[in-house]
Amino acid sequence: MDEERALYIVRAGEAGAIERVLRDYSDKHRATFKFESTDEDKRKKLCEGIFKVLVKDIPTTCQVSCLEVLRILSRDKKILVPVTTKENMQILLRLAKLNESDDSLEKVSEFPVIVESLKCLCNIVFNSQMAQQLSLELNLAAKLCNLLRKCKDRKFINDIKCFDLRLLFLLSLLHTDIRSQLRYELQGLPLLTQILESAFSIKWTDEYESAIDHNGPPLSPQETDCAIEALKALFNVTVDSWKVHKESDSHQFRVMAAVLRHCLLIVGPTEDKTEELHSNAVNLLSNVPVSCLDVLICPLTHEETAQEATTLDELPSDKTAEKETVLKKNTMVYNGMNMEAIHVLLNFMEKRIDKGSSYREGLTPVLSLLTECSRAHRNIRKFLKDQVLPPLRDVTNRPEVGSTVRNKLVRLMTHVDLGVKQIAAEFLFVLCKERVDSLLKYTGYGNAAGLLAARGLLAGGRGDNWYSEDEDTDTEEYKNAKPNINLITGHLEEPMPNPIDEMTEEQKEYEAMKLVNMLDKLSREELLKPMGLKPDGTITPLEEALNQYSVIEETSSDTD
Repeated sequence: MDEERALYIVRAGEAGAIERVLRDYSDKHRATFKFESTDEDKRKKLCEGIFKVLVKDIPTTCQVSCLEVLRILSRDKKILVPVTTKENMQILLRLAKLNESDDSLEKVSEFPVIVESLKCLCNIVFNSQMAQQLSLELNLAAKLCNLLRKCKDRKFINDIKCFDLRLLFLLSLLHTDIRSQLRYELQGLPLLTQILESAFSIKWTDEYESAIDHNGPPLSPQETDCAIEALKALFNVTVDSWKVHKESDSHQFRVMAAVLRHCLLIVGPTEDKTEELHSNAVNLLSNVPVSCLDVLICPLTHEETAQEATTLDELPSDKTAEKETVLKKNTMVYNGMNMEAIHVLLNFMEKRIDKGSSYREGLTPVLSLLTECSRAHRNIRKFLKDQVLPPLRDVTNRPEVGSTVRNKLVRLMTHVDLGVKQIAAEFLFVLCKERVDSLLKYTGYGNAAGLLAARGLLAGGRGDNWYSEDEDTDTEEYKNAKPNINLITGHLEEPMPNPIDEMTEEQKEYEAMKLVNMLDKLSREELLKPMGLKPDGTITPLEEALNQYSVIEETSSDTD
């Protein structure tokens, strides 16, 4: 009934009446996302009628009402086929100031029309394959970049930037060809990076360092939304950029990484918005070539070095807040380097672990990022090792029992999701410089068996990557407890009495043959398959392993 009344007024009424009836329709259906199939034909005709009104010379307020209803109706995929034409798309492009002939954005009164037009285009492009094809034909990506350049330094039009970026994200998501066009032809990487700089109001103190005001206000909701959309669009643009080919590419990625470091050190208007902002920053950092991630850490300035030298003992006893500040800052400094961004990533990872769900989508990106950073950058690895795997003192509990970051990561090593447990184990392995003996000390053999089997390291040794030769130092507590640590469980166990000590030789022989017969039965019924280690450390059926060792011994004898 609502569609029928609105359609009648749209076809026959004047601008004032059209505006009123469409405003009523918009207010009533603002939260409608599912539509009755019985009124489908009426909604199609209403869309067509609205497009005919939009080509006329009508007041701005009437245009906004028309576009609001069109945005609501465009949530229904079924009605878009007949209304998604080149002519209708061009009407929306003109209203959104996406035509190349529009040189400026001076009329503030037109901003609501531009925003609503972009919202309509977002819905239509997302829900209609025809619109997606037309967007390629109309070179929509280039028009969106041109609009961004007009408003990139103007904060009072954040809504326009936000929906421009959202549409750019959708296009680059739905069409892989547009990603290449954005990256190379349209210079999307520096453009979108500049949008982020503007949203964060970055002031550069060095080539890749920005000033951080920890006491400054949080980002506004509009700035946060704009930054999130820019991060998502940048992710699509850089999704295949894991390898740098040119020096100019390296510089662009370092600038972007420096902007992302700034992003990690600021907060949004709410805790949820901050997490969403940091989550998108983590995803984008995963696309940055690992050689460019060194800008996440930076040397301390002279002022910071002097401040770090301030000890807790030098502060008066009543300065509790100041002591906490100094202590917190000192924990984020390592080897003269500012590790704030890495510390934020570590805290972000721990929060994602504590959530206990959606590990593959929420946790694996940050774990992968920290793993690659640790593998490529020594200072980052040593700082993370100090935070995640501090020197062992209390080994009375199993490695997976407790509330420390180490305990949580060890628990993930036996997670049911193969991808999650692999990346958790890989992270700890890299922190241990890919040395099996060091990993087993922190996790126990049982938790690490899956990784070691996959890497062919069940017999010990180390991984393929090279690390510095600085040695780990064991605490006195660990050295004293080491002889009694169970290597399988990784914790201290009280000595247990040996059950065969009081057996006679006949009893021992009887129990041994009983065990052999049981294993033989399980093997013949294929309930259990005896396995052995090949010379390269991988697992294989026992017979094959014995044969390989026999061949090695014969070869050695022939050589002698």
